[in-house]
Amino acid sequence: MTAVLQLLKRTQPITPETPDEALVRRAQAGESAAFKALFERHVVAVRRFLRDLLRQSDLADDATQETFARAHAQLVKLTDHDRFKPWLLGIARNVAFEARRVRQHDVLEEEDDVPDAVIPSPNPESVLLDAELEKHFTEALSVLSANRRAALLMRLDHGLAYEEIAAALGWSLATVKNEIHRARLKLRAHLLPHLTGERP
Repeated sequence: MTAVLQLLKRTQPITPETPDEALVRRAQAGESAAFKALFERHVVAVRRFLRDLLRQSDLADDATQETFARAHAQLVKLTDHDRFKPWLLGIARNVAFEARRVRQHDVLEEEDDVPDAVIPSPNPESVLLDAELEKHFTEALSVLSANRRAALLMRLDHGLAYEEIAAALGWSLATVKNEIHRARLKLRAHLLPHLTGERP
């Protein structure tokens, strides 16, 4: 009995799997329902991310489908099962960049669309102000490079850790921190005059 207690003390506690981990393992084993569950858990976030990058709803819809098609085909290669979302957003970012290259002649800036749920509208009185801020936020995002915008959105909109962003984008941790810092400075410089009323 003493030996058993000593063994139990030395044994590390088992960390329960996250929902994504369990679903990834099952999907890799060929369970289609598990991949469908992963799709349902992440499709809204992936589409929002792509819409923020591409700024066109039709492009975002197509890119979302392509992202999950690639994720399904490449899922067997994912070894870090608890990093499914960063991995998925990394695929989405690549799909978005390819879509932009294919349609380089399109003038994406002519759309007045704004990122979904970037600035909430908590009450009717703030609707007009929120719409104006959303417009300026969209403009601010558009001045960022595509890579920098992707990194910032992963951090601010999707709550990914710097390490997860580094893995998703194939960057060093220092590069991720530097790019996000520079992106925030650019956003601040663009938005501050509109927030303070100090227009040029």
